[in-house]
Amino acid sequence: MSKTQDIDTGRRQLLKGGAVMAAGFGAAIALPATASCDAAPEAFDEIVDVLVVGSGFAGMSAALQAREAGVSVMVVDKMPVFGGNSTINGGAMAVAGSELQKQAGINDSVDEMVADMMRAGRGMNDVEMLKLVCNGTAESCQWLIEHGVKWKPFVQHFGGHSIQRVLQTVESSGAGIIRPLINAARDKGVVMRNQTKLESFVKDLDGRVIGIEVREGFYFPNERTGKIRRIGARCGVVMATGGFGRDIEYRMMQLPELNNDLDSTNHAGATSEALKQMMLLGANPIHLDQIQLGPWASPDEKGFGTASQFNTIATYPHGIVVDVRTGERFFNELADRKARADAIMTRRDEHGQPVYPIGFTNAEGASKAQTLDWGLKYKVISKADTLEELATIYGMPVNALKAQVARWNEAVKSGSDKEFARPMQEAIVLDKGPWYAVRMWPKVHYCMGGVKVNTRSEVLHLVTNQAIPGLYAAGEATGGIHGASRLGACAVAEGVVTGRNAGRNCAAAKAIVLKQE
Repeated sequence: MSKTQDIDTGRRQLLKGGAVMAAGFGAAIALPATASCDAAPEAFDEIVDVLVVGSGFAGMSAALQAREAGVSVMVVDKMPVFGGNSTINGGAMAVAGSELQKQAGINDSVDEMVADMMRAGRGMNDVEMLKLVCNGTAESCQWLIEHGVKWKPFVQHFGGHSIQRVLQTVESSGAGIIRPLINAARDKGVVMRNQTKLESFVKDLDGRVIGIEVREGFYFPNERTGKIRRIGARCGVVMATGGFGRDIEYRMMQLPELNNDLDSTNHAGATSEALKQMMLLGANPIHLDQIQLGPWASPDEKGFGTASQFNTIATYPHGIVVDVRTGERFFNELADRKARADAIMTRRDEHGQPVYPIGFTNAEGASKAQTLDWGLKYKVISKADTLEELATIYGMPVNALKAQVARWNEAVKSGSDKEFARPMQEAIVLDKGPWYAVRMWPKVHYCMGGVKVNTRSEVLHLVTNQAIPGLYAAGEATGGIHGASRLGACAVAEGVVTGRNAGRNCAAAKAIVLKQE
């Protein structure tokens, strides 16, 4: 980039900041018309009907749905690889009324799923958006299948759900959803642009969002790289930019305790700049301090790792978690994520340092855990032939551990967990080894907060509570659906359903005439 380009870009940003300050202080400060960057430029470098920012579950669902509605679509993503957090997600989707549930004789309903999510969300949920998501899961599950997504042939029980309703890709990864969606989108003519970072929005004189300014050729995280270009959107812009779990400075503004001592499962690009740009337009931010910790992570590896899938598939439904100092359970292993993470975070010594709990099950309980071999290879998961050996590995009191396992086995046989009222649908008797165990400690995982949207996925203004014309949002970029705590497997559900909703409604918006250079 030339020095002239740097100066011009800096001037645009300065003028933009001046316009925001002027709006905040009212008519006391008046800027000349030439100083406003809100006015539409004379021409755009490129123009499409629907412009999607972000390429995860929500972004790709929005793009594909909009393209299927017959409009032109472009997806931009700041990272060099498409998919974001969705690619490294566990690939599990909560579905109310799936065909697999019916085949297994599991009776479920949208109302039950709504009730479970409301209970986990501590009643803070946006009920109308929550109903929209739950109502759309079965149909969206089928839509994914039609586009090449393959599910394992059984239904799983994740924590906080009252019954088994979780489907998971055969890959045990969100890549099993993202790859088919990207392939389908490309086959249908969706334009895909990576290393293209949102810098700001472009509005017309009436305040409608008509496009974005981007850095094309952006090399994350170098903020000065890339060439400034403008992309117009005749129908609107869909923001599917995810959360800010890796933005330590910004997440600490919401919750100071989420400092750099806590690892995150998120990819490096999960930062806050897109959220801030929406807020500069007047978007209403809600629940930004509701940030979820993943209770299945391990301190013995970085990021999402192998333990997360192992604990989700094996330990939590088929095993138990104990305090290493006592050898005893201390919480309901199938509670919602917030309850489990909060319980684990209490395990500290007299100096406030973590005392990592141990989660374990046996070979039967771990039989469907696809990351078991990798966890063993990288020494995240340990194997023991006997409980005595397991106790020795982790320094646990062996007699107390054996007594706890005996109490658990009695609970399984009776069908009732009198200690912590855990659901017992998938509980098994732990009466023989070999045993597989992992140290556990939560990691920053998901932002329940974001911008507020209505049931048309239109972003709402902070002051007027009216839709900001031309601006839509979906997935983790929005807030309110999950309240205080998201249930496992509901990120895919939310992303796909709200992404399709945003894409459908944006594509149906009245197109405006824009000029291209």
